[in-house]
Amino acid sequence: MTRVLVAGESWVSESTHYKGFDSFTTTTYHTGFEPLRDVLEADGVQVDHLPAHDVPKLFPGTAEELAAYDVVVLSDIGANSILLHPDTWLASKKSVNRLDLLADWVRQGGGLAMAGGYLSFQGIEAKAAFSGTAVERVLPAVISRYDDRVEAPQGLPGVLADAEHPIVAGLPARWPDLLGYNRFTLPEDARLLATVGEDPLLAVREVGAGRTLAWASDIAPHWCPEEFTGWEGYATIFTRAVRWLAKEL
Repeated sequence: MTRVLVAGESWVSESTHYKGFDSFTTTTYHTGFEPLRDVLEADGVQVDHLPAHDVPKLFPGTAEELAAYDVVVLSDIGANSILLHPDTWLASKKSVNRLDLLADWVRQGGGLAMAGGYLSFQGIEAKAAFSGTAVERVLPAVISRYDDRVEAPQGLPGVLADAEHPIVAGLPARWPDLLGYNRFTLPEDARLLATVGEDPLLAVREVGAGRTLAWASDIAPHWCPEEFTGWEGYATIFTRAVRWLAKEL
């Protein structure tokens, strides 16, 4: 069975409620990976989710741990969460550079995808900080050094750019609207499969023995609304993407 690790796609929100003289604070926990999980599991893929708060401690730190997976998906999780193990952050001990490790795993045959979001690619206020890292060097994306978000509250459709690639073959030329994305450009050896606005939406690349994919928008709301996740092409794109990354397509 194909096994996928989805890292990120969770968050904790804190709210302060003011009622006259008095106030109180509440916290809520949310996840956003369910639309992707549901279509992959329906296709027979095993999906393991590593929530964002667990990434610093539990993200794979050896080649053997990464080898348990066919595909790793980074979604709305910044570079610092992968780089800074608690041993380093709290105890000033050396630890493995897991961005370098991930890039080496790709070159040895792994499949890596990055999906867009406020903490993907370079992200809001440039806080995702993947520009200049080993992960950028294997992705089909040249990442800005600055805040790379493109907000599109009016909606922008995905547009097919390469009808021959197996991930998108047979899909219509125009896809449902998206509400935003991360803007990046392409390295010379990347292959563009779809665009949004004037920019790449979906691109792939072969790096050494491995494969990588960049999806510029969210995998779920808020940038990827239910109009898109409920479209039958959503399941087609992402199930085929995982199969392609795992070299089953």
